[in-house]
Amino acid sequence: MANTITQRIKTISEFHQLRGLPKPEHPLISVVEYSAIKRPADISEKNWVLDFYQVSLKRGINAKLKYGQQEYDFDEGVMFFIAPNQVFRIEVEENPGAKRAGWMLLVHPDFLWNTPLASNIRQYEFFEYAVNEALFLSDKEEKIMNGVVQNIRNEYHSNIDKFSQGIIIAQIDTLLNYSERFYNRQFLTRKISNHQVLGQMEQLLKANFEAAKGIPTVQYLADALHVSPKYLSGLLKTLTGLTAQQHIHEKLIEIAKEKLSTTKLSVSEIAYELGFEHSQSFSKFFKTKTRLTPLQFREAFN
Repeated sequence: MANTITQRIKTISEFHQLRGLPKPEHPLISVVEYSAIKRPADISEKNWVLDFYQVSLKRGINAKLKYGQQEYDFDEGVMFFIAPNQVFRIEVEENPGAKRAGWMLLVHPDFLWNTPLASNIRQYEFFEYAVNEALFLSDKEEKIMNGVVQNIRNEYHSNIDKFSQGIIIAQIDTLLNYSERFYNRQFLTRKISNHQVLGQMEQLLKANFEAAKGIPTVQYLADALHVSPKYLSGLLKTLTGLTAQQHIHEKLIEIAKEKLSTTKLSVSEIAYELGFEHSQSFSKFFKTKTRLTPLQFREAFN
């Protein structure tokens, strides 16, 4: 969609207000019943960015969510993980008979301050774009997750005391550890070999751009992954709908968006770090992919 607006939700209280929910009992953490959420009329017309973590288990929500380069259909129960500053999109489908169920856990980074989880939480790969699948749970796994969240909900709704934060942090840590375990199970049962290639390529791209080595070629990635360029593009096309070259470009745009929205680097500095010889070339490339100039995209976050 041309000129798509990106809306940033800065606080959990703001999220509650936008979704027609009562004011949260705590400003930095909330557990929401998914059936209680009201969608804004323009929800499908915007990209969304949160300043807090969102972990959710959704079932029959009558919508698809586009995140990274993957589209997720929540007709069956799945878990999904979104970290601060990540751009996502919700596309609502008309299906009056669908019954929305599940929960959403919202955690602001400030709630984790001065705890080990504050630094450890980003080590969970499922919060990164490199994880290209939502977490599909068995009935047994879903019961376990629901039980952990119920513990958080019980503590959240009880009288807050000096032990509350520690207890809730421990339950969040448990939830994430179970998530990692269940992801590993899913990788084994859903033919992870192809996804390993994809994950390795994501790491190569990330390391390449972080080291400011310039824009990698398809041949470079294929050599590093010990596959031919045609095999790599064919594999990626099957898994993501993108060729290897398109994947490089999308990763480049993802990192550019992150730098534009979370740093004060100039457009020229970002262009140089990403391997562009001239900032004009970067701006033209960025606008071709996003229909916004880098400055227009940055202004959307201010």
